[in-house]
Amino acid sequence: MSTIAETAARGQARRRLRFDGWRWGGRIFLVFMLLYTALPMVWMLITSIKSGFAAMQFPPQWWPDQPTLASYQKLLDPQNSVGQDFLRFFWNSLFVSTATTVLSVIVAVPAAYAFSRFTFPGRNFLFFTVLLRNMFPAVIFLVPLFILMRAIGLVNTHGSLILTYLTFGLPLAIWLLKGFYDNIPVQLEQAARIDGATRFQAFILIVMPLSTPGIIATAIYSFIGAWNEYIYAYTFLSKNEQLTLPVGIQRFFSENTTDFPGLMAASFMMSVPVVVLFLVLQRYFVRALTEGAVKH
Repeated sequence: MSTIAETAARGQARRRLRFDGWRWGGRIFLVFMLLYTALPMVWMLITSIKSGFAAMQFPPQWWPDQPTLASYQKLLDPQNSVGQDFLRFFWNSLFVSTATTVLSVIVAVPAAYAFSRFTFPGRNFLFFTVLLRNMFPAVIFLVPLFILMRAIGLVNTHGSLILTYLTFGLPLAIWLLKGFYDNIPVQLEQAARIDGATRFQAFILIVMPLSTPGIIATAIYSFIGAWNEYIYAYTFLSKNEQLTLPVGIQRFFSENTTDFPGLMAASFMMSVPVVVLFLVLQRYFVRALTEGAVKH
């Protein structure tokens, strides 16, 4: 009996050591990935508080002797041309991203609900056709979309970007929400309808509150995609007053010199809204992905 007990104890010890090894390996990998993603942001922040001379030193100065916020003051001062342009670019990006997010949610919610709850001819074919667009890189559609936007008179307007971002964001938004709706028991809606609610009332009062994490995840995805997009904004917009941030910060590059502290300050300020938005709402995003991936 003691031999069996000792063997079992040794087996448990080996399993515990093996498990601990995997756990510590995972921790080390997470630390490595955190450093890999955080160090560029840290270096960007450090460079933004350097003077122009310190930013060009070689070997690089890891921490400036005289940190300065002059680049941030310049960007946020509406009295100078750089500040005026930066604030205009910021509000343009905010408007385009917000409009894209709102329209994506308005369109994706009923579309995903229809794919989840209704049966109609060609339903599966139409659903996979919606997802087909994501099989191709965005640059393939650049010239056709530019020709289309020019034909309908939307070049050099924010409407061209909003329509384009909807084209790219809606397939995944619909897919995310459909997976979420599939996991909401249809019996809840049936019970509400037995109590006298219409299908629309059951959707608004029952389904919508339960699908809040999925809707928030869809909104985050749409906002980040529109906020960071560069190629289409660079192609469709040429007027300075219409530019968004990813294109507008090019003004820090010139033929003879580059304002690296100003560029890093603008890039850091551009990154902050997205990082804060994701950190605040990440639990909804993760929940939506897991709910859509697992069938209850």
